[in-house]
Amino acid sequence: MNTIIRKSVLGIAGLAFAGGVFAGPATAHAAPSVESTPVAVVQADKPSVDKAKLIAHGVQGAQSHVDLSDEQVANVKAIIAATKKAGMDERAAVVSIATALQESKLENLGHLGDRNDHDSQGLFQQRPSSGWGTVEQITDPEYSTMAFLKGLKQVDGWQDMPLTKAAQTVQVSAYPDHYAQWEQQAADLVAEHWNS
Repeated sequence: MNTIIRKSVLGIAGLAFAGGVFAGPATAHAAPSVESTPVAVVQADKPSVDKAKLIAHGVQGAQSHVDLSDEQVANVKAIIAATKKAGMDERAAVVSIATALQESKLENLGHLGDRNDHDSQGLFQQRPSSGWGTVEQITDPEYSTMAFLKGLKQVDGWQDMPLTKAAQTVQVSAYPDHYAQWEQQAADLVAEHWNS
């Protein structure tokens, strides 16, 4: 039995005994007590993720971090679910999440008007005019992740590449090195949510 629970139970039992001794017969007409047995709650540990596998080459350069809203965390979970559905591993989820962090800060962006980069939309800022899918498709987190992963699967040796090179090969960004800054946060998110 847990030491803290045992001490608490013994302490309560001692108070009850002392109260009975000092209260004497006055408590004889009190309502009968209900005995309760303390229950220890044991939380099963989730299987752990091999963190060395998440950042296979170490992080490159200074790392950025953003605090996530519930909606952004839901998008992380959607990316992880799509990665599993695609039959890909945790490293693919790290690459995907880091890419979405760079492209949209994990916000499922619609058309931004004058601030839009051409017709880029969604978590990965994919463009309908470049063949990524319709607006409805690329603003669906599962679809857009599956489209990104399909591109990643076509990159020979992506598993052995630094994250930024793998992401850039799929995304063809004007800022190819910017994906690297999100690797640590992406790995932390995958470690936290892969088995949840």
